[in-house]
Amino acid sequence: MNETVMFFDTTLRDGEQAPGYSMTQEEKLRMALQLEALGVDVIEAGFAIASPGDFESVKKIADAIKSSTVCSLSRALEKDIDAAAEAIKSAAKKRIHTFLATSDLHLRYKLKMTRDRALEQIKSMVAYARNKCPEIEFSAEDASRTDPDFLAKAIETAIDSGATIVNLPDTVGYATPEEIAAMVRNVKTRVPNIDKATISMHVHDDLGLAVANTLAGVMAGARQVECTICGIGERAGNAALEEIVMGLRTRKDFYHLSCNIKTEEIGRTARLLSSITGVKLFPSKAIVGKNAFAHESGIHQHGVLNNAETYEIMTPESVGVKKQDLVLGKHSGQHAFEDRLKALGYTTLSEKKITQLFAEFKRLADLKKDISDRDLVALVEAKGISAALDPEKSYQLESFVVNSGNKMTSTASITLRLGEETFQEVAIGTGPVFASIRAIEKLIKHPFSLDDYQIQAVTEHRDALGEVKVIISDSTGTYRGRGVSTDIVEGSILAALSAVNNMLAGSKAALSTGAASTYQHSFEGDMLGGGHTDK
Repeated sequence: MNETVMFFDTTLRDGEQAPGYSMTQEEKLRMALQLEALGVDVIEAGFAIASPGDFESVKKIADAIKSSTVCSLSRALEKDIDAAAEAIKSAAKKRIHTFLATSDLHLRYKLKMTRDRALEQIKSMVAYARNKCPEIEFSAEDASRTDPDFLAKAIETAIDSGATIVNLPDTVGYATPEEIAAMVRNVKTRVPNIDKATISMHVHDDLGLAVANTLAGVMAGARQVECTICGIGERAGNAALEEIVMGLRTRKDFYHLSCNIKTEEIGRTARLLSSITGVKLFPSKAIVGKNAFAHESGIHQHGVLNNAETYEIMTPESVGVKKQDLVLGKHSGQHAFEDRLKALGYTTLSEKKITQLFAEFKRLADLKKDISDRDLVALVEAKGISAALDPEKSYQLESFVVNSGNKMTSTASITLRLGEETFQEVAIGTGPVFASIRAIEKLIKHPFSLDDYQIQAVTEHRDALGEVKVIISDSTGTYRGRGVSTDIVEGSILAALSAVNNMLAGSKAALSTGAASTYQHSFEGDMLGGGHTDK
């Protein structure tokens, strides 16, 4: 019989915890909507108790998602479970995911808890969660290093208390495929009530075995896999959703299993993640890297031309990778422009936003002859989505003049508009970008540091659109910004302004919610359920 494997995506929780992958509430919502379009069965929207911001993100996702189950993580503590239940209350389908470490190493050194006390905690907290939500998942953190007898007892207790999904995490990516399979078989054969629950796998990639270990668990009987887009996550990351999906699909003759993932959405989902976070996809990344379907070797090219199966075990189209872009130009109308945006996945833009973007598109079309899909994505991310703040309440670039040369100190004169007012400032620096950013800092009268600066050509040729990504920080946090232009200095100024506007909005929010730091401190200080959120 062809069984179905359920996909539990934790990009917005475990993945977002990884350095460089933090997202705003709006970005998380966009990512969640794309995960729903991808066909993910369960979206772990976040850790509601972690902070007021996390709580609001989970709540907004719960409000918006209709077909996927929305899940919030919680430690095995009443206050965590209460926060999770409240955050997902409006979801059409909901789940609370609670966890407790079960290995002797974690029990002794992290939780200061005996095995008997751990079983009591599992029993009471799973039952408490079950009274708050109809679907409960229990994770035995560090399951792969847990005594098999005790693991079986912990899983039995969780199921007796109301859990219908039991997760067996390889929390530190330590196990081998053979050990993972043995662990799953142990639970299947030694837990008397296992027929009342689905076994899930959550595997980390510290030794590069996350996908192999996940599939080993599936072959042994697990029917839910926990993963992230492109494998992002703590340390070396998680099992990559796209690799598991295409493994099951490409080798259906071996696994005899199916899933609900719409594989044609994989490429779009990976590109959205990269656009939101500013982290480029590794060219040789399996399934979604730009080289995944490239053939440079002459003998490979000859084989592919005669029969693609000689060197392609899947087609680019099967994962949503097109072989050619549809090119637009200055004579393209708004209808064609809007249709192309929808084809690229931008289906929720308002008419007003589309009109604004079309004006930007026309401006760009006057500067370069042909505009590809990659140009459009960069334009929309910089001008349409990332610039989500009210333009009347954020700084906009009015004009700039830069003088620079190899035998002079660079000077930048920047004019910004805020509502109906304009402001001008001049600054010097060791280069045109440095001088421009110093002028912006003087204009806004709010000090910040430039932590990262990246520039790349969106497409090829001399008229390529330049995409600039910056990360800045102040005392309230770290903020990303991006800008696109055929002029790299203008792109740099726009990127800096994008980050500055996010920073100023974030600083105001931080000042108005002073309880946030206390809330977070309380979370980090309470270790009963394990303060670390990496299962």
